[in-house]
Amino acid sequence: MSEGTLYEHIHEKEGKKRSPLRLAQRLKIAAETAEALAFLHHDAGMQIIHSDVKTTKILLDENLTAKLSGFGASRLGLEDENQISTLVHGTVGYEDPEYLDSKSNTLTEKSDVYSFGVVLAELLTGLEPEKNLARFFVGLVEGGKLDTSLLEEIVEGHFVIARKAADLAKRCLKPKRKERPSMKEVAAELNRLVRAMGPHTSGGEEADISPSPKDIGNLVGSSASIASVWDTITSAE
Repeated sequence: MSEGTLYEHIHEKEGKKRSPLRLAQRLKIAAETAEALAFLHHDAGMQIIHSDVKTTKILLDENLTAKLSGFGASRLGLEDENQISTLVHGTVGYEDPEYLDSKSNTLTEKSDVYSFGVVLAELLTGLEPEKNLARFFVGLVEGGKLDTSLLEEIVEGHFVIARKAADLAKRCLKPKRKERPSMKEVAAELNRLVRAMGPHTSGGEEADISPSPKDIGNLVGSSASIASVWDTITSAE
């Protein structure tokens, strides 16, 4: 993808210099990623659990449209959750704590929700996704200290919107899966926040970014139709 990964845009490293993503752009990218995950979880014909959601797996094109990639670790959400188990480990910093603590080491779609919460925390703070980022971020929100850690140059005064996004991230980061929202709920809330920013969303033109069903495949990777995702999953087993 021409603009690399979301990680490269959030965490400036040596090499290509990029302008910081504004809050509207960050929330739009988050909403597109959430839409892709919601589709995999609920509308793909078979439930697909990505199991390794992170900013290096979110690719950006020339329009900064997000494409979710990295389906090599994905699994089908079967009735017997033990089949989605021990060979899948995710990435440190993004891992579902209930997966780590569970004796059966099972993954569910709510594991993706937790990982997405870490992505959202990264987008809002610019902090690296280290092991304790989720705990640190939740502490900021609950302690009323979030504003001191928000990236002021990207928030541009939209602190109310940023706080609502942070509260959503906190809900995604609940230790217990049953307390986390679904990706459909997450996507809907992010879309509302993007629309609330109005003309700031795309540099001067208000838009409803919710993708139509025929466009949703474009959000799951440059070569990822559901058939190719299925092939990736089944060939890995």
